[in-house]
Amino acid sequence: FAQAKLVSVTVGRALDVAVDIRKGSPTYGQHVTCILDAEKRNLFFIPVGFAHGFVALEDNTTFLYKCTNYYHPVSEGGIMWNDPALNIDWNIKNPLVSAKDAVLPKFADFDSPF
Repeated sequence: FAQAKLVSVTVGRALDVAVDIRKGSPTYGQHVTCILDAEKRNLFFIPVGFAHGFVALEDNTTFLYKCTNYYHPVSEGGIMWNDPALNIDWNIKNPLVSAKDAVLPKFADFDSPF
């Protein structure tokens, strides 16, 4: 049930992050970021084998996803968003984090299926 995603925002702005979770990849554990901006109409492609996270930079930001597979909650996983080992600069203080995301494992404890 892995998914590649093409994401954009139709309203507002967001910081979007992709982390390489492909075991054996030379960029394993590294991340890339993209500022998605509705006015720029830019897109960000997240391939299969990459974890995906985001933070809205404006109120009422709306995301648009195009996915290569159907969402399958049972196979969903994740990584702690603020794990120091990933060194992601979210540039935010006191974020609103979902209950599901608040209990995700550190990257070192994450067992990647890729």
